[in-house]
Amino acid sequence: MAEAHQAVAFQFTVTPDGIDLQLSREVLKHIYLSGVTSWKKRAIRFKNGVLTGVYPASPSSWLIVVIAIMSTMYARIDPSMGMIDRIKTSLLFMTVQTQTVLSAILFATGLWLSFIFLLRYILKALLSYHSWIFESHGKMSFSTKVWLSLVKLLSGRRPLLYSFQASLPHLPVPSIDDTIRRYLESVRPLLDDEQYKQMEIVANDFKKDPAPKFQKHLKLKSWWATNYVSDWWEEYIYLRGRDPIMVNSNFYTMDLLYVIPTHRQAARAGNVVHAMLQYRRKLERGELTPLSALGIVPMCSFQYERMFNTTRIPGIETDFVQHLKDRKHLVVYHRGRFFKVWLYYGGRHLWPSELELQFQRILDDKSEPQPGEIKLPSLTAGNRVPWARARLKYFTEGVNQASLEAIETAAFFLTLDDEAHGYDSENTRSLDLYAKSLLHGKCYDRWFDKSFTLIVYKNGKIGVNTEHSWADSPIIGHMWEYVLATDCFHLGYTAEGHCKGDINKTVLINPNCQEIIEGSYMIAKGIANDVDFHGCLFNEFGKGLIKKCRTSPDAFIQLALQLAHYRDKGEFCLTYESSMTRMFREGRTETVRSCTCESTAFVRAMEDESTTVRQRLALFKKAADKHQNMYRLAMTGAGIDRHLFCLYIVSKVMGIDSPFLKQVLSEPWRLSTSQTPQQQLNLIDIQKFPKYVGAGGGFGPVADDGYGVSYIIVGENLITFHISSKFSSPETDSFRFGQNIRQAMLDIKALFNLKEKKM
Repeated sequence: MAEAHQAVAFQFTVTPDGIDLQLSREVLKHIYLSGVTSWKKRAIRFKNGVLTGVYPASPSSWLIVVIAIMSTMYARIDPSMGMIDRIKTSLLFMTVQTQTVLSAILFATGLWLSFIFLLRYILKALLSYHSWIFESHGKMSFSTKVWLSLVKLLSGRRPLLYSFQASLPHLPVPSIDDTIRRYLESVRPLLDDEQYKQMEIVANDFKKDPAPKFQKHLKLKSWWATNYVSDWWEEYIYLRGRDPIMVNSNFYTMDLLYVIPTHRQAARAGNVVHAMLQYRRKLERGELTPLSALGIVPMCSFQYERMFNTTRIPGIETDFVQHLKDRKHLVVYHRGRFFKVWLYYGGRHLWPSELELQFQRILDDKSEPQPGEIKLPSLTAGNRVPWARARLKYFTEGVNQASLEAIETAAFFLTLDDEAHGYDSENTRSLDLYAKSLLHGKCYDRWFDKSFTLIVYKNGKIGVNTEHSWADSPIIGHMWEYVLATDCFHLGYTAEGHCKGDINKTVLINPNCQEIIEGSYMIAKGIANDVDFHGCLFNEFGKGLIKKCRTSPDAFIQLALQLAHYRDKGEFCLTYESSMTRMFREGRTETVRSCTCESTAFVRAMEDESTTVRQRLALFKKAADKHQNMYRLAMTGAGIDRHLFCLYIVSKVMGIDSPFLKQVLSEPWRLSTSQTPQQQLNLIDIQKFPKYVGAGGGFGPVADDGYGVSYIIVGENLITFHISSKFSSPETDSFRFGQNIRQAMLDIKALFNLKEKKM
């Protein structure tokens, strides 16, 4: 085994000099092969950059235009109306023939670029059409059919990941009147008459003044910036938060629910890491196909850029996201030790079998961690300010800086966990413990600042913990689907569970810093111990039956959540459901306020024994239609909360106090929900391989006395709910809420069964 394949261990040891980086082996440098690979990579990136830059045209179209212009000139026809002659006069010190040819080429190039800009403008105008979203399922209007044909025509060439970026429309700024009206409508079911009347007065006062002033600034930003929401959302919602990001912000994603391809920890890590490297190569070259609605309408891809080689860096007042290019190592954590593992050999990715050997050597390493080394990652789990100050004081020079840099510049962070987790049908708490491990672990065995931490358990099960500021869950979900499919169906394992293929044969922490580490750990431990989690596998029915009810599966589940919450707490609450706005450039998310007058009327009818099934079904249909319409409005840039959030930022910058905005932004989301996307890539046929289904992922509770609910609709007959709350709240119980959700789903289904019997 060549030295370049060795896992490089580095330690954290306590000395007054700080962190001392100790390498176990010198890395063998294959200069020639690495150089060739590097230049090939640059050439491919350049080529794909050109293809993306001229989309929806192609580079070959330039040659066609040049030939066409040259042909007309030889036919003594001037298509430029004198422009070629004007260009020719500025080309001095050349022969007449050279002037003629070069001026024709320059004119043809200008004409070609103008044609590209025209095509992009037309495509952007077409992609600004969103009426298709509001049409009934299966009923497409003539105008929508014409629109789809035009979009197909302009998107004929196979696009690369970033091909559509310049053609995506900007997120529109809703009108003040529409936002205020929808906001008042959303809070009506939560307020009594007197409270609602007071809210109307405050909202109308805001609408008169100062809302118009704030709106002008937002309009100006929407014209100038690519997206008027996303940069402020990232900064003020994520990066300026000073509380721990563990549980409060980071989210997790689980492995396949029923299948473990191999029980060998090192082998599973080898395959998965290699699959991630393959994905990263496609991502860096822009070779992934952009996601699209209806298979035609493109989604924004900007969030993919920072998936790898990215770390959230702590600051005193605000953090920032550091993204680097093409780092060739990852950092592995195992039993309190840190290892730097090189991912390339001779200019190529390490094969899965080579990676397996490195990870097995790490697992077999019996050396003891140095004092303070074990809990070092808990700095990323505690409050941000102590971590920022410790970083400035102990990690900004010499070997200390070099050691931390190894972690922060790694492609990603890998934890070889010493526990076994995963779903076990004979253990009712297995999914709960699995989720808690992915969400917070031991509070010191995940680097929560990395874009994502890959966790590989000793039984071969895997999962991911993701930092939230750089992207939303569908982005990491896209990569995760690729990795799982590649791991199981392309790379595979030997009969003994090893990776296939042959093998080509310290940080010293100052005692004061140790106190900060311990303080961060205790804060993180308190948060982790307070997380009450329940994983609920609902397999009584799924998407297949819900569609027979002629309603949206998401609307069905959201109404079940409203019914479950009312039964759980005896009241309604402000409800957050995450929707995406990625049909717009640099779009991220918008809020769907799922608790409506229509949904509360349905819930009350379900709890009122005097109402008939017919009445309940009518109210359900009305509430489901209302929810679908709100979801569509959110997707098309007509949501409420991002607009109000940006108005609030403008008010703070202008120094104008707004009681209305202050009240809106302080309202707690006691029920926060999100649907995990499923089968974005369709790489696994779950009809053919029903056991190879993902379990989705989840997040921590948003409010101290509320619930966080993530759900994934898996195939036709399974829905997985990830429910979180806090033990410290006497009002919540995640298991109880899970049972209420199950019963609510069954009770709503029963309405349709009864209807079918009567007919």
